[in-house]
Amino acid sequence: MKKKMLALTLTAAMAASLTACGGSKPAETTAAATEAVTEAASTEAAGAETTAAESEAAAADVQTVTDGKLTVATSPDFAPYEFYAIGADGKPALAGFDMALAQYIADSMGLELEVVTVDFDGVLSELQTKSVDLGLAGLSPDPKREGIMDFSDIYYMGGQALVTVKDNADKFNSFEAINKPEVSVGAQTGSIQMDLATTNSPDADIIGLPKVTDIISELLAGKMDAAFIETDVALSYQKNYPELELVMDVPYDTEGSSVGISKGNEALKAAVNAAIASAKEDGSLEKFIADANEQASGDKYEGLLDAEGNVQQ
Repeated sequence: MKKKMLALTLTAAMAASLTACGGSKPAETTAAATEAVTEAASTEAAGAETTAAESEAAAADVQTVTDGKLTVATSPDFAPYEFYAIGADGKPALAGFDMALAQYIADSMGLELEVVTVDFDGVLSELQTKSVDLGLAGLSPDPKREGIMDFSDIYYMGGQALVTVKDNADKFNSFEAINKPEVSVGAQTGSIQMDLATTNSPDADIIGLPKVTDIISELLAGKMDAAFIETDVALSYQKNYPELELVMDVPYDTEGSSVGISKGNEALKAAVNAAIASAKEDGSLEKFIADANEQASGDKYEGLLDAEGNVQQ
């Protein structure tokens, strides 16, 4: 399987996202109000210090694949989770809130972040063989995957959608409508969406493709009738391709995204969970998501780079 090891260099926007967002209010005028604000600030600071201390303590005994590094597998074709943002110089840089969270986790553990870019199936394989420490690729904590990886606490609640093009929105807008042999339904290979496709449209002509980008291309070209896609990912594509239509929400028991963790590494799992809690508490995670959505609406590339690290034409 072709893969590229990347020492992750975050863009300026992502680097800035490591700072919690905040706002300002007019100063209170009474002594009681001042005392209340001071007390609240002290409590918040104490809470942040406690969370940071817990994260540092959790990371103390962690063993990783490579000493001094946190190795993370991802599939960069899943904006706004992970993708390449194209800079003003035309060069691709890894972006997305999963990548910002990966950097945050590495920093909280005092480790250098190293990213392995593979297709989605490759993320699962890398975790199964314990070739990486973590997998961040919009992973749902599916119980069927628990034999090959552990899962962190959920860090993001998403959803699932049935997607087609506007011209077919009245035609392919229900499970009954797509569950026919003459209807082609797409989903990413090895993903939760593939499970949803086989569960909800077993009689359809189900087509598995390795990249969401390929699925979108097939939909737009009229070679595929409908597809199961993660909701925020579909919305991200819709910004650039307004002819896409999200026709219905797809029920799913295991909503949300977790970090995939090398099986049996309890110290690593504890450190990751502590970092996620810290990122939620200090506002970093919320900002990661906002920044990623903004970047995803700009010039981007989704897929693997070529051997020279350039966008594949």
